[in-house]
Amino acid sequence: MMSRAERKEHPLSMRMPETDIAIIDRAAALRGRSRTDFVRDAAVRAAKDVLMETAPIRMSPAGFKAFMATLSGPAAPVPEMVELFKRAAPWESKASLGDVDAGPPAAAASKRKSRAGKRR
Repeated sequence: MMSRAERKEHPLSMRMPETDIAIIDRAAALRGRSRTDFVRDAAVRAAKDVLMETAPIRMSPAGFKAFMATLSGPAAPVPEMVELFKRAAPWESKASLGDVDAGPPAAAASKRKSRAGKRR
């Protein structure tokens, strides 16, 4: 029989507003996960992030010298990043605007004036 000290799982309970539970349930469903699995993974990931922010980085004096030399050296372009920055942003492409062309601003303004005149 396993003693309480050897138990590998420990319950965790918390009270949350219904709106928070609904958000969690919706996100868990989108991932195909149970609420428990989703919350456990999110909590552990957040905890690891906090621990990594405060974890000291240890290296040898030679390793630190090489690290500083790399930081102090000239920057080298990364071809993939250069290519990425040459592309138009999704919101800048004509296709993302729904292929709707209202024409030049002057034409759109004259259409508004003619419609306004018809309403009177």
